Amino acid sequence: MRKETLQQMLVELPEEVNVDSLVEKLYLLEKIEQGERQLARGEGVPHEEVERRLEKWLK
Repeated sequence: MRKETLQQMLVELPEEVNVDSLVEKLYLLEKIEQGERQLARGEGVPHEEVERRLEKWLK
């Protein structure tokens, strides 16, 4: 995670912050960035494959 991302997140926080919520948000942002990096490397699952997998789950 980039320092700038953390700084922006801190600026947007309310005055009173729940530490658990903060940790959850950091974790979520890191996972989103991780997914974006994987997609940039071509490691993502194609849309058609996602649809195929969802069809099985939704039956």
